Amino acid sequence: MKIVRYRLPNNKVEYGIWEGGTIRALAASPFRGIRETERHIQLGDVHLLAPCVPSKILAIGASYRSHCLEMGQPILEEPMVFFKPSTSVVGPEDNLVRPAGVKRFDYEAEVGVVIKRRAFKVPRNRALDYVLGYTCCNDVSVRDWQSVGANWQWARAKGSDTFSPIGPCIETEGDPFNMWVESRLNGDRKQRGSTSDLIWDIPAMISYLSETITLLPGDVIETGTPSGVGPMQAGDVVEITVAGIGTLRNYVVQG
Repeated sequence: MKIVRYRLPNNKVEYGIWEGGTIRALAASPFRGIRETERHIQLGDVHLLAPCVPSKILAIGASYRSHCLEMGQPILEEPMVFFKPSTSVVGPEDNLVRPAGVKRFDYEAEVGVVIKRRAFKVPRNRALDYVLGYTCCNDVSVRDWQSVGANWQWARAKGSDTFSPIGPCIETEGDPFNMWVESRLNGDRKQRGSTSDLIWDIPAMISYLSETITLLPGDVIETGTPSGVGPMQAGDVVEITVAGIGTLRNYVVQG
């Protein structure tokens, strides 16, 4: 089941189930339970938004073995966690603003995990019970600000406005242990990897995070990126695809 969030021509925002070229409207937020209506809307008549409104995004760094090798980093003993604010979220077909003066503005293709209900101190063997589904994410990053010379400004480097595109939908099915994710820049494939290459699997991430941080409905966990990260320039089109979910497309503009 593919859950979308969209804006109607009258500016009303709703959730629905994406079925080919149509959307079946939901009676309420999917975080209150899936209640379908009989109302159908043409996909072309709405504007797709980010499929959820997270209170926060929790991102895991250096989580793919291939990316650690690419960056020359050792395999960590515990996940490296950082926050991204809700104000950084944009949806499919939205612009990514490249700040003036930056030298390296990178894409990072990631599988996003969308939390279904409040989670705190969740054991690994129950972690997937708290997942509504999965989505495509791009952990946009300014490497200049992320470096030692910039005093490791990760909050700015990864949490500035438009740096967290999410979408186009939340897929409630799928195998979290073997999801293929890839990025394309102007049509050329740059990354491809599977969650089977994760150092910590998705249930382990949920359990680790919820040990000390309360996860709320709609929160997103960005699970990390495989090798192949690279820069984007103004005018570029970047696409993140997760097999079985869809493609998140965004456009780079100069700030």
